[in-house]
Amino acid sequence: QVQLVESGGGLVQPGGSLRLSCEASGGSIESMSWFRRAPGKQREWVATIINGFTNYIHSVEGRFTISRDTGTRMVYLQMNSLNPDDAATYYCNAKVDGRYYWGQGTQVTVSS
Repeated sequence: QVQLVESGGGLVQPGGSLRLSCEASGGSIESMSWFRRAPGKQREWVATIINGFTNYIHSVEGRFTISRDTGTRMVYLQMNSLNPDDAATYYCNAKVDGRYYWGQGTQVTVSS
């Protein structure tokens, strides 16, 4: 059984930073990604890491960094220079043995 557990969300002021974490259990991980959904909007892809290669949605390039610790089965999303448009529920997603799995989400609020 594959489980993803996110942590690290919270309230941050504009310009601040947060680091999200996601721990994956079970299976052979092929890729890991972060998605987000802001209130009233559709879920959007944010970043992916596959075999050490990373990709980002344009709006977060240069501010967010996705990384993975294969030894601990963790994936991180370091978020810098946060602005109100980044406020959302962030979801960890993993492709494991050909199937996609989701975490429960962690809330990020950007407000002064």
